[in-house]
Amino acid sequence: MSPNDRNETDPAPTKAPRFECYALIDNPPALVPGVAERDWMDYTNHRFAYRCTPLTMANSSGWELLNPLGFSATWTGYNASSEVILRPHDPGRHLHHVALNFGHGIITFHPGYLFRTDPGWMVWARGAPNRLKHGIQALDGLVETNWLPFTFTMNWKFTEPGTVHFAKDEPFCFITMVPSVAIESVQPVMGRIEDNPDLHREYKSWNSERTKFNAALNAGDELALEQKWQKNYLVGKSPTGKSTADENHRVKRGLKEPLPASRVKPVQD
Repeated sequence: MSPNDRNETDPAPTKAPRFECYALIDNPPALVPGVAERDWMDYTNHRFAYRCTPLTMANSSGWELLNPLGFSATWTGYNASSEVILRPHDPGRHLHHVALNFGHGIITFHPGYLFRTDPGWMVWARGAPNRLKHGIQALDGLVETNWLPFTFTMNWKFTEPGTVHFAKDEPFCFITMVPSVAIESVQPVMGRIEDNPDLHREYKSWNSERTKFNAALNAGDELALEQKWQKNYLVGKSPTGKSTADENHRVKRGLKEPLPASRVKPVQD
């Protein structure tokens, strides 16, 4: 197909945005593609949590920074930074990547990298999606990595006094990339679903099929039990077949492993 043959509705080819990771220390924390698996999802009945494609896609749509040294942290409930006590699991090691800068039950991790992205892109730093940790919560941050000549910190806040453990190789930060300002031009539009007759018909069809399927499951219907769940989202097709996903439909995410700059071929514009 020549450029002149392109349909006006076809998506324009896009160049992969830059994501450069400059180590600031020797032996920085490992940076690896996020994984879909979660312990609590493994333990659900018949691993049913993995049937939720949006859940597993969120889990794997970014890169994880792994904790290089296991440790425990205890918060007394008071606000001074000295009220959090850190103890490495290996008493002979020092926690160079962890600090207590802010008090108020906040633990600070140093990523060990300075990240750079193209103009128009920024890094969203957060805890690994859908990874649960009792007693402490990761704090999200949006960082303008397209210009920043210094790094950021990843912070976790205790939700109650007590002790938490961060295991070796447990992700302490999850990094994904988002457009910087495109969301500011988004105009939410309110309406009733009846205002869109085609969409309304598709929704009613889905709702009817869903209700019948769940009733069949509850009744022990053999066919429904064998099917286990409706796979409309998984296959990218509505029950009527009229609404279908485009070529960007994904059920798994496969992000690239970080490479040394010397091994990356330059992209031709």
